[in-house]
Amino acid sequence: MAKRSLQASSEGIRKAKLAFNYKGWTQKYLASQVGLDSRQPIWKFFTGKPVARQIFHKICLTLALNPEDIVETLEFKSDEDLASQQILESKNYPLIDLLVTKVRAAHSEKIQNQCGIIRLLDVARTVELDELFVEVDVVEEITNQRWLDIYKLQKINHQALESFFSEQVTPKRITGLQAVEKSSKLVVLGKPGAGKTTFLQSIAILCNQGKFQTQRVPIFISLKDFAENANSDDQNPLLNYLVQKFSICNITPEELEHLLHEGKTLILLDGLDEIGDKNSDLINKVIGNFVETFYKNIVIITCRTAFRHQKFKGFAEVEIAEFNKLQILTFVNKWFAAFSKNNLRSRKTLASKFIDEITLPENRLVQNLASTPLLLNLICLIFQHLGDFQIKRSEIYQQALELLLVRWDEAKGIKRDEVYRNFTLAHKIKLLSYIAAISFEKGDYFLEESKICQLIADYLYLLPNAPTDIEDLQVNSKAILKAIELQHGLLIEQARGIYSFSHLTFYEYFTARKFVANDDQKTLEQVVNHLFDKRWREVILLTSEMLRSFKNLFQLMKQQIENFVVADETLQRFLTWVMQKSSTITSTYHPSAVRAFYFTLVLPRNYCLLYNQTLAISLDNHIAGKLADDLALDLALIHCVAVSLALTPETFYKRISAIKLALDIDYLLEDNSSLYQSLQSLKHQLPSSQENRELLKAWWQSNGQLWTTKLKEVITIHRQISYDWQFSEAQLQSIQQYWEANSLLVYCFNTASNVTPNLREMIEETLLLPPAIIEG
Repeated sequence: MAKRSLQASSEGIRKAKLAFNYKGWTQKYLASQVGLDSRQPIWKFFTGKPVARQIFHKICLTLALNPEDIVETLEFKSDEDLASQQILESKNYPLIDLLVTKVRAAHSEKIQNQCGIIRLLDVARTVELDELFVEVDVVEEITNQRWLDIYKLQKINHQALESFFSEQVTPKRITGLQAVEKSSKLVVLGKPGAGKTTFLQSIAILCNQGKFQTQRVPIFISLKDFAENANSDDQNPLLNYLVQKFSICNITPEELEHLLHEGKTLILLDGLDEIGDKNSDLINKVIGNFVETFYKNIVIITCRTAFRHQKFKGFAEVEIAEFNKLQILTFVNKWFAAFSKNNLRSRKTLASKFIDEITLPENRLVQNLASTPLLLNLICLIFQHLGDFQIKRSEIYQQALELLLVRWDEAKGIKRDEVYRNFTLAHKIKLLSYIAAISFEKGDYFLEESKICQLIADYLYLLPNAPTDIEDLQVNSKAILKAIELQHGLLIEQARGIYSFSHLTFYEYFTARKFVANDDQKTLEQVVNHLFDKRWREVILLTSEMLRSFKNLFQLMKQQIENFVVADETLQRFLTWVMQKSSTITSTYHPSAVRAFYFTLVLPRNYCLLYNQTLAISLDNHIAGKLADDLALDLALIHCVAVSLALTPETFYKRISAIKLALDIDYLLEDNSSLYQSLQSLKHQLPSSQENRELLKAWWQSNGQLWTTKLKEVITIHRQISYDWQFSEAQLQSIQQYWEANSLLVYCFNTASNVTPNLREMIEETLLLPPAIIEG
């Protein structure tokens, strides 16, 4: 009769401890892998004490050991036999669980090696999955299956469009693991680089580590690899493929098939879109038959959203959502911790700097790309090498496009059956630029399938040796659209029959490339005509970055700005005052920066440009430091007026100390005794802050307006600062447009190529001057 309890021999304990230490586990973790609630049987096992036979076998198999090599041949005492039997009966392990334990142990190292490592493009070393993986979210409403009204989409304003493209307004998100727990048969869709494969790898590793579906065997299959090795003559090619793979782990075909029939596997099929058209029907049939035969198992399939895959019976579908801000933050922190060569503190500093810079307004479109994990890795890599985002944004976008258009599929060894296989990279970029430029000029961010196919057909018609038959052109254009969507994800179906560029970033970049490719005078005039349209800001900036020479574009932009001023007399008078006031200032700053400083100083309260010094700083960054005395004094005086204008009889008793504090600027008045005396006189007119509330309220009600008027007069007389412009809403809008156009011009020449010192000086010398002065 077989012994009810077994114990390990001295040599067996030594071998078991070696295997245990190699795994790097704790006794608690080993207990959980074996299915025990307590560590006591594990402790008994390693100390040579009797353990229930079934538990003994499970421990050995979990450690990938042969029980016969570990067991002590001596008989156990009867009381130990009884205790072990009680444990066995309480657990009541069926044979299938023993088989699962055996196969999990035998297969563990293989699945860890297959799925536990991530290799990123352009990064020399590999990294453990746990070091970099960020839990993904999914949505249950598939993007290209939504019903949306294109007419409503076309009415979305530009600011809302940025939100649409950057956040991809979607239904409620759930985690990927929640989706798997919800559906045992699941197709996970996603755009190129969304993280589909990494998601499957993470599930495999979690299962392998006993953190998910602990009573199943994880099986990861690259469908591309399977398709290349499948024998179409086999009755069940996928089963035979698995038998071959598991034979390496000394698992018999009978054992594997028993697991599959009992539903004890977690089957992960990666890359349905990567199998190629010639194998597609066969592989779809094989998967369908396999799932129908072994229906008890959990099966997850990944596929690109644009791939027109077979709808497998009983499978739910979800789509991987783009990274949100928290996921981007988590990925960035992990990325720099994994790949930065600096010490831990420096890594955290670099990650924090990355987050700070990518969230700046000028980098919002780079952040737009960061929602795709593949592109976020590229952006992290660029930042690591440069330490900032001072590189031209057009160069970041160009590298991202090269990654999507060529290198991503290439790196994975995928050769797709391209409809447009004869299109070079340059031709693909020209086609996308053609679509972008025509659509962008019309303000069409969303295009019906028929319209976008017509644009592709129009482009094809212009090519040498292009088909002239309308039917052929229409067929080819639709095939090319589907190929671009599937292979590169640059054009995507946002809803049924409605397409757009995947990112607003790429849409604007391709538009700019079209203008750069035809940089004649007429084309540049066409660009500059949109100088005062916010929608065109990024296109103009990217165009200036990529032009071989910035001079012609600058001259056209400057002329457009001057024409804008000529049409508004109030704006001309305002610029004249800015020029005259600036000319009285003594400082080492560039004159244009001083003009920019005063341009926003006397605008109405609560106006968006009031005190905005970004343009002044971009012209001379020394203004961001300690201000020259003249500028500091004028800023302090303007603040005094602002505090005074904000006071009311009801608030005066609370704010009287604020106005007195604002007037406490003696340190700026050492060389201006006359102004000092005038301000002291006004200060002495104010009542004591110790007076009661009602008295202070009455004082301001009777004297507040007059006192503020006197303050303005003193500042006007001594500092030539004029307040009473009485701008209308239309004029304020013109002032903002003028300021934004000049800011864009400065931004352009700060990032453009081949800006000579003479051209830079000419630009800066004429900024924010009345047209009459420039012409003179």
